[in-house]
Amino acid sequence: MQQLEEQKMPAVAMTDHGNLFGAVEFYNEAKKHGIHPVIGCEVYVAQQGQGAKSDTNRYNHLVLLCENQTGYRNLIQLVSSGYLDGFYYKPRIDKDLLSRHSEGLIALSACLRGDINETLLADRYEEAKRLAYEYTDLFGKKNFFLELQNHGLDEDARVLPHIHRLAADTGVPLVATNDSHYLRQDDARAHEILLCIQTGKTMSDPNRMRFTVPEFYLKSRDEMLRLFGEVPDALDRTWDIAQRCQIKLDPIAEPFPKFPIPESHNTDTYFEYVARQGFEQRRGRLEVLYAQGRLRHHLAEYSERLDREIRTIQQMKYSGYFLIVWDFIRFAKERKIPVGPGRGSAAGSLVSYSMNITDLDPLEYELLFERFLNPERVTMPDIDVDFCTRGRGEVI
Repeated sequence: MQQLEEQKMPAVAMTDHGNLFGAVEFYNEAKKHGIHPVIGCEVYVAQQGQGAKSDTNRYNHLVLLCENQTGYRNLIQLVSSGYLDGFYYKPRIDKDLLSRHSEGLIALSACLRGDINETLLADRYEEAKRLAYEYTDLFGKKNFFLELQNHGLDEDARVLPHIHRLAADTGVPLVATNDSHYLRQDDARAHEILLCIQTGKTMSDPNRMRFTVPEFYLKSRDEMLRLFGEVPDALDRTWDIAQRCQIKLDPIAEPFPKFPIPESHNTDTYFEYVARQGFEQRRGRLEVLYAQGRLRHHLAEYSERLDREIRTIQQMKYSGYFLIVWDFIRFAKERKIPVGPGRGSAAGSLVSYSMNITDLDPLEYELLFERFLNPERVTMPDIDVDFCTRGRGEVI
């Protein structure tokens, strides 16, 4: 974001390959720096349908940008389906799926791996024209654009005249873009090394995956003008598209599913009720151990710690989470499905012990609740639970 500020860029899009993993963090960082964020994805479109999982089913790239909330929801559907239904080396979708989830999305024809560019490079101009019309019909006349890219590759020089001709013949508008895989031109070597690490190759391997020119960086408008000065409208169109992309991502106040509770309670009070009732059921064993001199801590220490943990969990809004975990562990035990006694940092919680989520007394083993949960923790906690293989599916 700092470089974008230096270049006085008013907007930025992020279109990772096949995923939206960084979308929320990207959106928040851009907003923090006063830069308009555009959320998108460069998807993999399988030529023979996402269900055909074979090496002969090639895929092409297509850039999708979210114009509005509907588009964002549709892009989530597409990306999720790519992983759940179409994954074969890559998370793939197909045009049938696109036709059902195209509303609210703006599409760009993508890089040299886009099907239009590949078709043009194969000297099949009429087929490329057909594809341009197909995407126009799929997304709408104002929602599909032909990308102009020039990274100094031989293929760029060959395909650019055909793209200009295609735009003139079909009326599909042009937009000038640049693939940005690293920030500055000087980062090209570091990027090449990272690619070797990613693909398990060495720099001495002549057959490794590599970018043959150091032009895949975040270019300024002046640099783009030097490449596409003859079509300034194609450069200005990036801002036009960015202004159309208006989605809002609100922070999620309650990230957990709602747990159904009795009418006489709210989530916090019912959580506290279950925790205290559970502790009362544990108390008998503790009193016996204390009477036998086998308990190292006075019962008053248990009560104080239980109060403190309950307040912390309620303050951090995790009451519902504990109720959900309590519920499915209770279900497993009622069905005689073996459940582990507890592992990981959750075993340090007296509330977990009281609610029968774990079966380890944290005071007996001097375990710290704060290692599991404390107000300074920025990430959500997780409770590790083990179920017997034979009953695990039923619990899930």
